[in-house]
Amino acid sequence: MAEWDIQKLEEKYRDIWPAAFEADPDGREKFYLNVAFPYPSGAMHVGHGRTYMVPDVIARFWRMQGKNVLFPMGFHVTGTPVIGISRRIAKGDAGTIRLYRDLYRVPQDVLDRFDDPMTIVRYFAGEYERLMRRAGLSIDWRRRFITVDPQYSKYIEWQYHHLHEGEHVVRGVHPVKYCPSCDNPVGDHDLLEGDKAEIMKFTLVVFDWQGAKIPCATLRPETIYGVTNLWANPGLTYVRAKVDGEEWVLSREAAYKLEMQDHTVEVTGEVEGSELVGSKASHPLCGEVPVLPADFVDPDMGSGLVMSVPAHAPFDYIALRDLQKEGRYGEIAPVAIIRTEGYGEFPAKDAVEKSGILNQNDPRMDEVTREVYGAELLRGRLLDTCGVVSGKPVKEGRDTIAALMIEEYGSKEMFDFDTRAVICRCGGRVYVKILHDQWFLQYSDPVWKEQVHGQIDRMSIVPAETRAEFDRTVDWLKDWACTRRVGLGTKLPWDPAWIIEPLSDSTLYMLFYTIAHHIKKIEPEKLTPDVFEYIVFGTGNPTSVPRETLDAIRQECLYWYPYEYRFSAKDLISNHLTFQLFHHLAVLPEDRQPKGMVIFGMGLLNGAKMSSSKGNVVLLEDALNEFGSDTVRMFLIGSAEPWQDFDWRNELVIGAKKQIERFWNEVTEGIAVEENDGREIDGWLISRLQHRIENATSAMMNFQTRQALQESFFGIEADLKWYRRRLPTIAPGSAAVRELCSAWVRLLAPIVPYTCEELWHLMGNEGSVAFAPWPAQDAAKIDMAAEIAEEVLARTVEDLESIIKLIQMEPKAINLYVAPAWKRQIFEMVAAAEDRTDAVRLVMADEGLKARGKAAVNAARQITKFIHRLPPQFVADLVSGNVDEKAVFTAAREFLEREFGVQVNILDAEGSMEAKADAALPFKPAIVIE
Repeated sequence: MAEWDIQKLEEKYRDIWPAAFEADPDGREKFYLNVAFPYPSGAMHVGHGRTYMVPDVIARFWRMQGKNVLFPMGFHVTGTPVIGISRRIAKGDAGTIRLYRDLYRVPQDVLDRFDDPMTIVRYFAGEYERLMRRAGLSIDWRRRFITVDPQYSKYIEWQYHHLHEGEHVVRGVHPVKYCPSCDNPVGDHDLLEGDKAEIMKFTLVVFDWQGAKIPCATLRPETIYGVTNLWANPGLTYVRAKVDGEEWVLSREAAYKLEMQDHTVEVTGEVEGSELVGSKASHPLCGEVPVLPADFVDPDMGSGLVMSVPAHAPFDYIALRDLQKEGRYGEIAPVAIIRTEGYGEFPAKDAVEKSGILNQNDPRMDEVTREVYGAELLRGRLLDTCGVVSGKPVKEGRDTIAALMIEEYGSKEMFDFDTRAVICRCGGRVYVKILHDQWFLQYSDPVWKEQVHGQIDRMSIVPAETRAEFDRTVDWLKDWACTRRVGLGTKLPWDPAWIIEPLSDSTLYMLFYTIAHHIKKIEPEKLTPDVFEYIVFGTGNPTSVPRETLDAIRQECLYWYPYEYRFSAKDLISNHLTFQLFHHLAVLPEDRQPKGMVIFGMGLLNGAKMSSSKGNVVLLEDALNEFGSDTVRMFLIGSAEPWQDFDWRNELVIGAKKQIERFWNEVTEGIAVEENDGREIDGWLISRLQHRIENATSAMMNFQTRQALQESFFGIEADLKWYRRRLPTIAPGSAAVRELCSAWVRLLAPIVPYTCEELWHLMGNEGSVAFAPWPAQDAAKIDMAAEIAEEVLARTVEDLESIIKLIQMEPKAINLYVAPAWKRQIFEMVAAAEDRTDAVRLVMADEGLKARGKAAVNAARQITKFIHRLPPQFVADLVSGNVDEKAVFTAAREFLEREFGVQVNILDAEGSMEAKADAALPFKPAIVIE
């Protein structure tokens, strides 16, 4: 028997497979799936591996279903990330060099050239392709491209002409994430930290203070009516600054942020925080209030000074309470301004005390604050003491007061992030900046939004619950800065001083895959916009490329597009996955819109989130070297469904390797020996196989790859184990086993392709298993009577094993007492009843059973409990299967005696002198061990 050696199998097949997966249009039904292409700026880890292995499993499944499957791959390299990496390496940044030298193990001679961004791109794109090939991904590599290829840039130019003509790209004034070090707007993919940071709009409530102004940043300007004091950090040094001609006191950090946001700022002096503490400030809407000390005030949050509303802000309430416990400021009392159902006069006090929070350092303070703010926003109404907004809902009053303050009370808007650390890949701090000449994708357009909502409704989205997340993203999306001054990428065709940013140039590349292998053969200068217009729409008369060439390219585009499914991670719903829906609708006709998406969960390592920058990853190459590609695939597919988070643990991966070895051994043994036919249990095995095929197929069609593996590996393995156990001697080979092995290898081929390819050939088959027909259920081979009989027998064996273990003695004989027909009648009556809560009444309605009196009553109760413990489908099968229970046990007597090494007697419970025989229930014989 050949031994399983995954490394040898990889060497044997990985280089001959790729050509087989080159997909060209033919007469078959097509299935086009794609996955978010990688940004190759570092080594692949096992999380990346799962991202590409799951769609590969689906691609392989549909090929075996006879469809013409396209699974392409490209590489996303535009933007500034690789530029930031190259700059850090060029500067000798120790952390970056250590990451690439030690974790990613880039050879020193290559690392020495990483000061060139394109060297990074070429090196890691090559590494990604090498590992993807090794992992057995069934990709059509002819279509590979990178997003700085000149032919791709021409395609992007064509796309943006369309967007511009449709007025989806406009020049405007907007706040954007901005890196002063790069002097460039940045997107989420450009960030080392804070990639989920949102830009928030604060209102600066301006208080008068000793001839100057103190601005306090707030998201809740309506609470001005409840301000009791201001907070200042006595340990800070604040600055005096001329802000738009007015003298303000604020933190130095806030002054810099305002300078980035269209304000003229001139720092003129300094003010110690201790000088502010104890003074008075005033505002027309709350009057004069004191400035109190607070070490928790962060100069990098807002203006570095905070207005305090202790009735409605838990942090303010507990900070004031702490001061008053020290015997200070006892004259200050909270001022209630909002009435909210579920809270008393002072919601902040209620929430803090209900949670048992003792001080402001309690980690639950953030949660309590969100709870109060959320409740007041949703259900709160402003009290009659709140001037022009008295009696209004909080949300309405908030907008009204914000506008009023800006118009009449000198307030200004300030933009900042909802998180503190937002760091560019260059290593520099990112701020919010107002840009004037920037180009934006107008995602705020309500008409465009409505079109996308309609498309979301029409699409298949897996899992279904993420559909709501797509809709939420569409609702809150604002205009998106789509251009940069620096970085890799395509120049904006009508304003070439700008470069299209990476999330904005990767929204229609799925269509480019369908033609990429043709387009890359054409000189870039010949790819004028009218060339793509003809390929996509069939309009115009381009002359730079021969018409017959264009017609062939167009036919391929029409054949493949739209895609059936796109696979990507859930963290991209908030940007890329939703952006691409906007762009498809803006550029392509209705019949070219995406059909479906599958959303992935995230990757964990020993329970913690994977992070390359923190070194908390397992590199894919290390995993492949240690365990082999099929093992890695088996574990990643079996650890969770695609949309669930998975947790890589080495000890569990070792278990997956052992599972494949068992599979290999079972199949090689099963096909190597002479056949031994004609056993009754063979029919049961083939009958069970039909259900495994049906269930695995259904799971695959629903992208439940883990469930498909459960059926096609663990389910079949369990059936074979019982089959072997039922045989009088070890005889692994039979026509039934060979039939099962043929189906088994094909069922697992999408998941462990190297192993199954070799087994397929060892079984004497021609061609690749990747193109073998997927097993189909044969209803004629289903023998429910045999299946029910074996299930009843197996359950009885489990009961016997439990009893013997419990009594801790060697049995001398086993007696099985089979329930009488009248108990079977009760079983069928209770099973068929819609309401089983009163089985006794049901049974007593039958005259024959009623005559049995107390015995029938007790039996009805026992049988009802038994039925409730059984799977509903099994109960239905028992009723419809017409199983002769005594015949089942009589036929299996030899097996039972072999299992337990003693004589087994099959007896009728009715008329027996054995007291325990009365406990016999249908399909659950009474057991007496001597």
